[in-house]
Amino acid sequence: MKLVLSLVTLCAVLTSCAPKVGSPEWCAKMDEKPKGDWTVNEAKDYAKHCIFK
Repeated sequence: MKLVLSLVTLCAVLTSCAPKVGSPEWCAKMDEKPKGDWTVNEAKDYAKHCIFK
């Protein structure tokens, strides 16, 4: 049970460290990510926040 709780906590901590969508850090991270791996929502957000500011 402690292992499961530890894994859930670790996942929560790691996902909370992601940059906010539309921030300069997020735009830079998306520039590094292969375009084929983007989701439709990521592509839409990238265009909205990084290209058409």
